[in-house]
Amino acid sequence: MSREIIATSQAPQAIGTYSQAVKVGDTVYLSGQIPLDPQTMEMVDGSMEAQIRQVFDNLQAVAHAAGGSLQDIVKLNVFLTDLAHFPLVNEVMAQYFTTPYPARAAIGVASLPKNAAVEMDAILVLGA
Repeated sequence: MSREIIATSQAPQAIGTYSQAVKVGDTVYLSGQIPLDPQTMEMVDGSMEAQIRQVFDNLQAVAHAAGGSLQDIVKLNVFLTDLAHFPLVNEVMAQYFTTPYPARAAIGVASLPKNAAVEMDAILVLGA
């Protein structure tokens, strides 16, 4: 099975040796997104809610570039430097997703790239 590299200017460009996403068959593996504004490549200013929204917006842009949407996500990983923000992730996520929700993990980490407080990656299946 061949793989296709997914790239869009609507999400932050890769800041390392990785692709925004890789599509293999109907499965798309989305790289981690932090709250970077894709136009400025700077971290968004504002509240934790604004940061979480930017991450979901970035994931959504990559999902669209792959021919899908957030609703096609079957597995979502959430990385937080402070797990006290987990209820806020749930609150914001409910505004981006409808049932059935994807499988999910929330992981507390010591640090993230660019001192981000949140990062998410995902696996989506097109047409699932």
